[in-house]
Amino acid sequence: MPSWRTTLTTAGISGTRLREDYTHAARRVLRREPAPYLALRLLAAPPLVPYLAAGLAFMNLVDDVAETGTPQQRAAGLAALTERVGTALKSGDSPDPVVRAYTHAVDSRGLPGHWVTRFLAGAATAEAGFDGFADEAGFQAYLDAYAWPGVLVFTGLQYQGGPDPEQAAGWRRFVDAAQRVDFLADLHGDLADGRLCIPLARLDEHSVTRADLERARDTPAVRALLAAESRRARAALDATHGILDLAEPGLRPVIATMADLMAHQLTAVERAGAGALRRDVGYGLAAPLRILLRAAASRKASRRPTSTRR
Repeated sequence: MPSWRTTLTTAGISGTRLREDYTHAARRVLRREPAPYLALRLLAAPPLVPYLAAGLAFMNLVDDVAETGTPQQRAAGLAALTERVGTALKSGDSPDPVVRAYTHAVDSRGLPGHWVTRFLAGAATAEAGFDGFADEAGFQAYLDAYAWPGVLVFTGLQYQGGPDPEQAAGWRRFVDAAQRVDFLADLHGDLADGRLCIPLARLDEHSVTRADLERARDTPAVRALLAAESRRARAALDATHGILDLAEPGLRPVIATMADLMAHQLTAVERAGAGALRRDVGYGLAAPLRILLRAAASRKASRRPTSTRR
């Protein structure tokens, strides 16, 4: 793995201030999401790494503002952030190093600005004002408004000029699976924060109440509901097959690792059953390390020159 300085140089990022901006963004990602950061550093092609790190830092920044404070504080914070980002996209400058790095990445990689503005708009509506889903249509609307543009402000930077319609549709399938797995894995914490991320219509189908989930009741109906949600997540994960063909070669090992981690976490959710209501289901430590090391070894082997006998 090349040093961070070499990685910045390989990506064509020059100038002390700009390199410091990208370094600041990368450190923010490392503190908040070490597993995705390590996957990028170990597995992605170096010319892509700084841009994707800046994209992930920006996505996390918006998420944090959308989820912090009272509804009024979230709304005010997102309005201010949207204004700052809009100004930065036009001027190329900002007082925030994460925003500076990200807008430079957007300009350098040619990501269409509508993905950025759509994500910010979704953060201010679908996320900041989140009050659950009435049915599957509500969940799908949430994906369209927030989760899909959210993943593309990050992964869209892999494509020079932004994703084409087929690539964007592939990421729509990917985020459908990722969001289902994430909601199941974080059931306990979300309920503790007053967020119910399973559509109410599905609770009704199984004669389960919100109180049943909040009190972590281990009943046949609750277990049936969680099993059905896990099957939906598994089907959505199966539907992401083919995403590697839509990714740039330099990012394919990262995407494969992300898919493996999702599958691992979903398996843990399935095993936990009603236990997922009593504690969040994380990745653990051993499995992510094992998956990352296996992917790194595979990438190294694929780059090794093939010797021939004479």
